[in-house]
Amino acid sequence: MAALFVLVFGCLAPAASGATPAFEEAAAELGIDFLHFNGMTGQLYTAEVVGPGVALFDFDNDGDLDIYLGQGREFKGDEGRAPVFPRQAGKPAGDRLFRNELKVGGDRELRFVDVTAELGLDAPGYNIGVASGDYDRDGYVDLYVTNLGPNQLLRNNRGAGFEDVTGPAGADDRRFSVPATFFDYDADGWLDLYVGNYHRFHRANRKQCFLTGGQPDYCGPLSQPAEGDRLLRNLGNGAFLDVTERSGLAGVPHTALGAAAVDFNGDRAIDLYVANDQMANQLWLNQGDGTFAEDAVFAGAAFDRDGRAQASMGVAVADFDGNGAPDIFLSHLVREHNTLYLNDGEGLFADRSREGGLVDPSWPMTGFGTAPLDYDGDGLLDLFVVNGAVRRIGEQVEAGEPHPLRMENQLFRGLGGGRFEVLSAAERVHPVLSEVSRGLAAGDLDNDGDPDLVMTNNGGRARVLLNRRPPGMAWLGVRLVADLEHCADGAGCARVAAGSRSRERSSGRRFLDVYGARARIAGRSGWQWAHTDGSYAAASDPRLLFPLTAGPAPATVEVVWPDGALEEFVRLTPNRYHVLRRGAGTAVETR
Repeated sequence: MAALFVLVFGCLAPAASGATPAFEEAAAELGIDFLHFNGMTGQLYTAEVVGPGVALFDFDNDGDLDIYLGQGREFKGDEGRAPVFPRQAGKPAGDRLFRNELKVGGDRELRFVDVTAELGLDAPGYNIGVASGDYDRDGYVDLYVTNLGPNQLLRNNRGAGFEDVTGPAGADDRRFSVPATFFDYDADGWLDLYVGNYHRFHRANRKQCFLTGGQPDYCGPLSQPAEGDRLLRNLGNGAFLDVTERSGLAGVPHTALGAAAVDFNGDRAIDLYVANDQMANQLWLNQGDGTFAEDAVFAGAAFDRDGRAQASMGVAVADFDGNGAPDIFLSHLVREHNTLYLNDGEGLFADRSREGGLVDPSWPMTGFGTAPLDYDGDGLLDLFVVNGAVRRIGEQVEAGEPHPLRMENQLFRGLGGGRFEVLSAAERVHPVLSEVSRGLAAGDLDNDGDPDLVMTNNGGRARVLLNRRPPGMAWLGVRLVADLEHCADGAGCARVAAGSRSRERSSGRRFLDVYGARARIAGRSGWQWAHTDGSYAAASDPRLLFPLTAGPAPATVEVVWPDGALEEFVRLTPNRYHVLRRGAGTAVETR
């Protein structure tokens, strides 16, 4: 077996041998040449260490996932200062888009090409995060890019490029935005938009903070006033209406860093969970009349089991204990531990982090992006968490490192019942990476039936982690969609479709991906939800992957649509992706 290595500032050092890594880092060989520029000049601005974002989405509807990577820039007023890390030589400024040119034949060939200039993509802001969804329902996925103000709504011109329609759409926010998510809160068939904001940032009003040894350090989120979030209702004519006040989301500002929209209490209305930094998290329960009620404290998902607010960054929503209800996993600051809230099925949560084996391994880490995935195909959900400090690490400062926030990432193998075990460094990724990781998006880049990962590093290179699961394991992939032709005026989409992404080239039909729908292999207990949000500053693949542990036999998939309707899709061929269209299956009585 080839030796494993640890990557530290471009140097490779031997790591433990004898373990088979779950993922292989392959960005360079796949054509992803991207180095993040954070604009830092030694002033220690909080904003310079929280980005960038990443999105996996099929912008040209050719059936494979493309990669959008957010970029930083100089801070206004600091243009005359020399940056600690220079821009990447020979590369354009601004965010970049890499097209997937996957070839499937005798040998599957995966390759990406930078098409930023070709498409005329112009996203020059200081990027923090990305959200994806087809807000105009033309069958092509659009992007909402959160920045250190102003944000951008990028309309996909049917795969030919992207148009900045932020102003005409009324979707601007000029604050320090981090999470955003498209979801159909009013069930009218049009994607609405939530935008989460962090704290008030201006280089002139920054405070000075220090390590215990007296060295200068980054300040925490509460050093500045928190900002309020926004909810924008899609009017169906290309424009949004600010309904923050009307919906009930206005109130005490919080420091939002992560968000996920799912029906948490089973009442057939999409709710919203917001992860806040060192403030109580929020669970906005959809009342079904255009308003929300904040219920996190009563539901048990606002604080840890000791009643303390944590520095919540990344959020993962999945059925970790197999009881059919969406649970919540959160990544946190060093010496706080990652937290797992298990849902009892009625929308009430209990902190089971200690019982789940998550406390001790995460105690020395600061977690950001996170993804629930079954990396090894054993039918149990695992967790990948990317780490990187936000307070300067004393040992790295003393060693003279220019960006002393490096940490290793972690992979937690699922044991079932909401329990996990952390894998060794050599079992996770080859080579072992110690970087300042932030965004994490999950998706099947090579369409081979196992989940891959793309992560961003602050002041470092973007990484592509290819899943190295042994070949030959049977699997089934599904997209949950509604037929776009039946939704021309929105009436046929009510309480059904909450998003749109692509079409089948073979039939010429366009579909709406149904965010909020859930599916499972018939006879199994675990459900998966179709959505792209969650993690941190990222948008992931909405397709669902199921390992077929019983072997490569035709399978039956059960789908529950957001309005509660249940359909079965029978005798699905293994080892391929299927488009499951509402109304094309066999309707059965909801169980």
